[in-house]
Amino acid sequence: MAGKKGESSGVVECCGYPVSIFFIVVNEFCERFSYYGMRAVLVLYFKYFLLWDEDLATSIYHAFVALCYLTPILGAIVADSWLGKFRTIIYLSIVYAIGQIVMAVSAIHDITDTDRNGTPDNMTFHVALSMLGLVLIALGTGGIKPCVSAFGGDQFEEHQTTQRSTFFSVFYLCINAGSLLSTIITPILRSKECGIHSQEQCYPLAFGVPAVLMVISLVVFIAGSGMYVKAAPQGNIILQVCKCIGFAIKNRFKHRSSKYPKREHWMDWASEKYDKLLIVQIKMVLKVLFLYIPLPMFWTLFDQKGSRWTLQATTMDGDIGLIVLQPDQMQTVNPILILTLVPIMDRIVYPLIKKCGFNFSPLKRMTVGMFLAAMAFVAAALVQLQIDKTLPVFPSSSQAQLNLLNIAESGVTVTIPPNEPVVLGASEDYIMFETDTIEVSLNTTSEARRFTLTKEMRQTLCPNLWPVLYIAFMCGIVLFTVHISYLSRFVNALSTPVNVSTKAANYETISPLLFSNYSLIPQGKHTFNITNGVQKCEYTKILGYGAAYTILLPSNLIWDDEIQPNSVSIALQIPQYFLITAGEVVFSVTGLEFSYSQAPSNMKAVLQAGWLFTVAVGNFIVLIVAELAKIPQKWAEYLLFACLLVAVCVIFSIMAYFYTYMDPAAIEAQYREEKELEPEEKEQLEMTKDQVVNTTEDVDVFSRRTKM
Repeated sequence: MAGKKGESSGVVECCGYPVSIFFIVVNEFCERFSYYGMRAVLVLYFKYFLLWDEDLATSIYHAFVALCYLTPILGAIVADSWLGKFRTIIYLSIVYAIGQIVMAVSAIHDITDTDRNGTPDNMTFHVALSMLGLVLIALGTGGIKPCVSAFGGDQFEEHQTTQRSTFFSVFYLCINAGSLLSTIITPILRSKECGIHSQEQCYPLAFGVPAVLMVISLVVFIAGSGMYVKAAPQGNIILQVCKCIGFAIKNRFKHRSSKYPKREHWMDWASEKYDKLLIVQIKMVLKVLFLYIPLPMFWTLFDQKGSRWTLQATTMDGDIGLIVLQPDQMQTVNPILILTLVPIMDRIVYPLIKKCGFNFSPLKRMTVGMFLAAMAFVAAALVQLQIDKTLPVFPSSSQAQLNLLNIAESGVTVTIPPNEPVVLGASEDYIMFETDTIEVSLNTTSEARRFTLTKEMRQTLCPNLWPVLYIAFMCGIVLFTVHISYLSRFVNALSTPVNVSTKAANYETISPLLFSNYSLIPQGKHTFNITNGVQKCEYTKILGYGAAYTILLPSNLIWDDEIQPNSVSIALQIPQYFLITAGEVVFSVTGLEFSYSQAPSNMKAVLQAGWLFTVAVGNFIVLIVAELAKIPQKWAEYLLFACLLVAVCVIFSIMAYFYTYMDPAAIEAQYREEKELEPEEKEQLEMTKDQVVNTTEDVDVFSRRTKM
């Protein structure tokens, strides 16, 4: 049965806890699994399914994250002013589940793949569906974010403080558990191959499982409906604060003439309409919000774990010995380190610093956290420099590249002015051309041929096929383009058709003197079965991450690595993840502790809204830099972000130096007493009001931790 706050007769309990909270805890675990699981593979979906470049993929990713941190303010206002927490969670969870289902459908390539080649033919359809799904998800996850934990707290009576504290610890544990498990599982699902007509990376499954978890979350929450305590909406403090600030600004502008006496603070211009205590509380909140101004830069760096760092991991070797990590699985390092570092900081590091006599105040901790995040990006830049040494050089928008491929058993001399003649063995490195038209001549014929190259692409030329495929050659059959991925292809230089197959791909029959299409093959050891109907052989090869291979099939099998596999170990990202997570623990958890200690009891929601707003602004900054800066070297972009955060860190440390810690409860008590004092006593109280300062009390940070 549902009851009102304070009525315990209708609340069903088990072991001293309301039974209703078990539904809320399961709901939160499933919802967090759904959100972080979808988000873990999102940037790779943009790049490899929608075929966006890295800058656009990063921009849309951070626009989505920013929207997820703006909508909580809307959800809190709707819940507190109109619908109540219960109905807000139900309605927005339905929106959320629909969004996840739409995302899963948008990733099914077979819907528009009419030619069955594995690539959608109507990409606009998939982009439109995915954008609709992301908007619905952002409305859902953000809208219910401020409601679920508060709704769980409503289930306890006033005397159940111990049980309530335990509930919040378990609640936040479920957040981290959902995040950890989803970032392990969904990348594995993505790496599988699925499809009706062609087998491609299984983004529908990677998005489908989070969609199922969100539906389960909704069903579980509705199942406990009859047991919940459902508090009626009582108005939203955020709206009240905004109205008071708006009236103060409007009234100050109306009385801007010099004939009106100045007031001590611009918020005092709201005293004609609003209670003086409310004005004092808003002043305290504004003092803290002023310190929030530099904070978005921290989130600018922090949230790039899911975008730039994941894309960086795609150019690294995921084989670390015992296990093979997917690029998007590296994000699991963050929740693992959070669960490890929070108690270590709280129980060991902070007490040791205090024992050494250092005043490691909350604002000083936050400054250190920002510096650690900057150092994480310095580490990322160093890793990127190592990666760049191993990456192939691709043509720019004004260049084209050509690879010469000799499928004959003997050498041939190829001349392409203005380059020197090349004695071609099996294959040569790619040659860069600034022009899109080239003339090619061989030592075996006096005739030169002219070909047109496609700018910004890699192409391959087989000169041996001239005598046989003169017309076809000119039609572009033997001049083909390489799309960079984890690919392999076969070239049949024999006089009979050849069939090539492996468990990961089937190349079917390759006609004489022709080549197969590229096939996407997972990293690892593969055995290729090669037959011409009479003879049969097997060839085994270990394929690396990020490589492209061409296999020549003359009498002597030749394996040509067009693009070398990734050689920089993905384990090199661990130091940057450690630094960014240490920065998060010191910055984020301490920031929430500081905000709560400096806010009046009825204004904590306002500061929570301000905190979430800094996260949204930080993600918008990434969007702006990615789209406008267009820095070609990624290591330089990482250093730029690190330098910006160090500069902001210096500014924040100066602001923190001049900040005076407050005791909101004492200040509120003084103003309440002031209403009952005589005029002479009021004047004396005004003289001592500004002297109320205190040092924040030690708070059990571990019980307050949250997954930001």
